[in-house]
Amino acid sequence: MAAGSLFIVAAPSGAGKTTLVRKLLEQDKAVQLSISYTTRAPRPGEQDGREYNFVDAAKFRAMRERGDFLEWAEVHGNFYGTSRVWLKEQMDAGRDVLLEIDWQGAQQVRKQFPEAVGIFILPPSLAELERRLRGRGTDSEEVIARRLTAAVGEMRHVDEFDFAIINNDLDEALKDLAAAVHAARLRCARQHARHPEVFAQISDPIH
Repeated sequence: MAAGSLFIVAAPSGAGKTTLVRKLLEQDKAVQLSISYTTRAPRPGEQDGREYNFVDAAKFRAMRERGDFLEWAEVHGNFYGTSRVWLKEQMDAGRDVLLEIDWQGAQQVRKQFPEAVGIFILPPSLAELERRLRGRGTDSEEVIARRLTAAVGEMRHVDEFDFAIINNDLDEALKDLAAAVHAARLRCARQHARHPEVFAQISDPIH
């Protein structure tokens, strides 16, 4: 069985990554979302094991020391990590997996999975990004200022990714995200792995 594809989706806070990924998963059942571990507190409406696996800092450090994480990073004072075992099981079973991680995590993943497809979500402007962050109504002025400063640094890494999607209109951005996933599945190497019988005909002599 051909191994599944690995998609990495990154974005600064407030760019709309979580909403876009959720809508993509609703329409593309062939993609499995990797549920990261985090030490941050759940936001209203979030459930353990759905948005994240919520753990305390001590447990996270213990998992990190055991080598449980494919990648991990500290973002805004909280730790985030991706399960190595779960990811390998899914891909070995031929399932496509999507990681919602930051650029630091993406760099770590690409070292082990250079064939991973990187997709970066950009806001149309910093002014719009600030408006969205304030619209959440959950962060203090200090947190918003810190997120905006961090966003500029994060967006400077966009050229490390294969695709860049500007989320100005949610429906259009979703179409772009689905198109990027579809295009990645059509890469020659992936088609060779998933449809060897088709390519075998090409190498066989014509009788």
